[in-house]
Amino acid sequence: MSNFLVLYASVTGNTELMANAVVNYLKQYDHNHNVDIKEFDVDKINVRDLPNYDAVLLGVYTWTDGELPFEVEDFYDELDDIDMTGVACGVFGSGDQFYDVFCGAVDIMYERMEEIGAAMIPIKVKADLDPNEEEAKQCKELAESVIRTVSQMNVVL
Repeated sequence: MSNFLVLYASVTGNTELMANAVVNYLKQYDHNHNVDIKEFDVDKINVRDLPNYDAVLLGVYTWTDGELPFEVEDFYDELDDIDMTGVACGVFGSGDQFYDVFCGAVDIMYERMEEIGAAMIPIKVKADLDPNEEEAKQCKELAESVIRTVSQMNVVL
């Protein structure tokens, strides 16, 4: 049985919608895994637990002009001593195209997870404000890709 973590931050509810869509797709696609969902500003997050998952999917909204939300900053900094080798990782989130940097927090978190060794899923889902039908489809593709990646990684082990 595979263990997945969906961890997200949402201030307007847009990234939360995306997180719930990803969780629903993970559960629909294959019932042979456990899915935990946690919210940055509500649940206690211990970064040392991340390598215990087969996959971690991170949802972050972008604050102002391409910045990480404040509730994610400590998490980001605490990743310094974490080795995510062997853990699949996907990133999604919402932003506002009004700003010069659209969904910059998604890119920042993607790069950070890649730096610490996660097996990155090449699909970055970025929603302009609330997710539309196309972005919901991309959430499904992200979930499917994560499941395929974890299955392939487990075969190699």
